[in-house]
Amino acid sequence: MAAFASGAKPAAAQVPAAGAADMAGDWTVDLRPSLDDAAYSQPMSLAVSDDRTLSGEFYGSPILAGRAGTSQGRTCAAFRTEDGSGPYHHSACLVEGRLVGQSWGEGRGFVLAWTAERD
Repeated sequence: MAAFASGAKPAAAQVPAAGAADMAGDWTVDLRPSLDDAAYSQPMSLAVSDDRTLSGEFYGSPILAGRAGTSQGRTCAAFRTEDGSGPYHHSACLVEGRLVGQSWGEGRGFVLAWTAERD
């Protein structure tokens, strides 16, 4: 943590965008609270720019802020969306061709783990 306090950039900031670009595309997100629950999914579309800025749409809401990157052997992203209840904070990592993520609905007071398969 001392490196951050000194103003030095973390090593992930030095990683090329190529790995992060692997997250781009259309996804179907499985939002079931339990794998035993009835199917419930929503579309997600991700675009990753050369500077690793993430944009797109999730659950019918535009991604307002997002970044993608690769570090410690993982390609991950974090982004924010909103609805009438407030902000949602999302993060996901690419694991064996699918996204493994979670969302925090700040205004609704929940955290939900989810997975996504590429369309």
